[in-house]
Amino acid sequence: MIHPYFISGFGTGIAVGIIVIALFFYRWKRSEKQLKERHDNFIHVVENTNDFIYYYQLYPTRGYQYLSPSAEHFFGKGSIERAFKDPDVPFNDVHPDDYEILIKKINGELDFNKGIVQRWLDKNGEYRWFEEYATPIYKNGKLVALQGVLRNIDEKIKLQQELEFQLHHDSLTGIYNRTYFESCYSKYNEKTDTSIAFILCDLDDLKNINDSFGHKYGDELLKEAAGLLNQFSEDGLTVARLGGDEFVLLIPGITEEELAQFVSNLVRRIDDHNENEVAITIKLSIGCAFSPTSLGLMPDLFSQADRNMYKDKNKRKQAGLV
Repeated sequence: MIHPYFISGFGTGIAVGIIVIALFFYRWKRSEKQLKERHDNFIHVVENTNDFIYYYQLYPTRGYQYLSPSAEHFFGKGSIERAFKDPDVPFNDVHPDDYEILIKKINGELDFNKGIVQRWLDKNGEYRWFEEYATPIYKNGKLVALQGVLRNIDEKIKLQQELEFQLHHDSLTGIYNRTYFESCYSKYNEKTDTSIAFILCDLDDLKNINDSFGHKYGDELLKEAAGLLNQFSEDGLTVARLGGDEFVLLIPGITEEELAQFVSNLVRRIDDHNENEVAITIKLSIGCAFSPTSLGLMPDLFSQADRNMYKDKNKRKQAGLV
C-alpha cells in the first residue's frame, strides 16, 4: 500500500513540473517574440539607413541577388530594379580611376580585411565616395559571390582633403608650403633621378614695406607675388612659399635651355604686372640653378640657387631697383 505522503508528494511533483514547463514555454515564446522584434528592427535599420547591403553573384552567372532599399537614396528611384536587370551596372557606374579596384575585387585579388574605397555615379550624375567592407563567398575553392555593406564617406573625404590642404599649403597665400616642398625635395634627392632646376625668389624690401605701410599691405604684397608665381604651376612643377619673403619653384624634367627661357618668361610676366597694376608693385630677386641629375645633389643645387639669388639682389641694389 502506497503511503498517502508519497501520493501527496507525487502530485506536488507533477504540479511543479507543469509549472516549470509552463514557465519554459512562456519564456520561449517571449524570447521568440523578442528575437522577432530584434529582427524587424534590424531589417528596418538596414532598409532605412544611408548604408546599404548587397549580395552580388559571380558564378555561374553574374548579377545582384540583393540590394537594400537604401541604395535608392544615392542612385535614385528604380535604380535597384535596373541593377537586378543589368549585371554590368557596377562596371558602368564606377569612377574610371577606380575601375581597376572593381576588377581586382571581383577576381578576389584585394585584401578583404580592409575597407575598399571607391567612387560611384549617383542619381544626379555626380561621383560619390563610398567605403565598402566586402566578404568573398567561395564554393569548392571558387569565388562565386560577394556580399558587403557600403557607407557613403563624402564628408570624411572632404575633411581629409581640407586637412591635407592645410598641411601642405601656406595659410596666407594658398600656395604650397615648406613642408610640401621638402617632401618633393627629398623625393628627388633620394628616390627619383631626373634633370632638375631651382628658381629661388626673394620679395625685395618687404621689411621696409611692413614698417612703412603696415603688415596688412605687406601681406597683400605676398599674396600678389604668390599668385603671380603660381600662374606657372603645373603637373610636376612645384611653387611654394618657404617662409617670410622667400619663394621657390622646383622644376623637374627640364633642360638648361628651357630653364633660361622659363626665367625670361617669369621676368617678363613680372614686368607686365607692374606696368598694368598700379596698387601693388612686385619686385623679386631671382636666382636659379640646374643639374642634369638630382639624386644626392639637391642640397648643393639649392645652395647654388640661393647664392645666385643674393647676387641678383646685390645687382638690383646697385642699379637702384631695390
